[in-house]
Amino acid sequence: MIWTAVVLAGSRPGGDPFAHEFGTDLKALISVAGEAMVRLPVRALLESRTVGKILVLSQAPERVANALPRERRVEVRASKGTIAETMLGLMHDEQIEWPLLVTTADHALLDAATVDEFCVAASGADLAIAVVERANLLRRIPNAKRTWLKFRGGAYTGANLFALSSPAVAPAIELWRSVEQDRKKAWRIVSVLGPHVLAATALRLVSLDSVLAQLGSRLGLSMRAVRLANPLAGVDVDKTEDHKLVEAILEGSA
Repeated sequence: MIWTAVVLAGSRPGGDPFAHEFGTDLKALISVAGEAMVRLPVRALLESRTVGKILVLSQAPERVANALPRERRVEVRASKGTIAETMLGLMHDEQIEWPLLVTTADHALLDAATVDEFCVAASGADLAIAVVERANLLRRIPNAKRTWLKFRGGAYTGANLFALSSPAVAPAIELWRSVEQDRKKAWRIVSVLGPHVLAATALRLVSLDSVLAQLGSRLGLSMRAVRLANPLAGVDVDKTEDHKLVEAILEGSA
């Protein structure tokens, strides 16, 4: 199966102080190991055996395009105001070739092997999300500071990889849109299953797989969590400490 990759390279509304630290107003153009950050996940996608076309979406498409390799498989398009609006726009684009693999411009440590692993494991699900288990990441980076989602059987951090099988996943995107501005998105999403499931999740009485199965049933979709082998897939570049860590890893000194 060949996937169309979507790289979200947009900017936060109202400016991005993190990007300004590095002399730019676009996070995707922050320099990482001597090149624009967005080039790193795009390169991994180009090297993948499972990815065909690559769509890079940004509010500044021309500037982002200038930072990318000239490759016929890469297309840069204008994105909408929010991630949910951008993804819903793709749902109605008849030119889009499904399924979609979605990632982000700050996924600087993404590699082709991880892309292929995820795509294979996600096949057959309507919607799949990639996660990295805490124990796995902490073995590699003992002092890693991530946002951990805690369930029965383990705690996980997101890996900024999502698989969407078809436009049928639109209800899930609509749900995301309803909580997109909430800093506690995961808990808001779980709350649609009712207070009992929310409480059970908070008390770690239910597993991640169980919550996704119930959420999928609510939306009429099959949903799957894919636990990635490479712990570095759980590291993105979202703050200064992340930037230092990622550059050290890429330079071989971490």
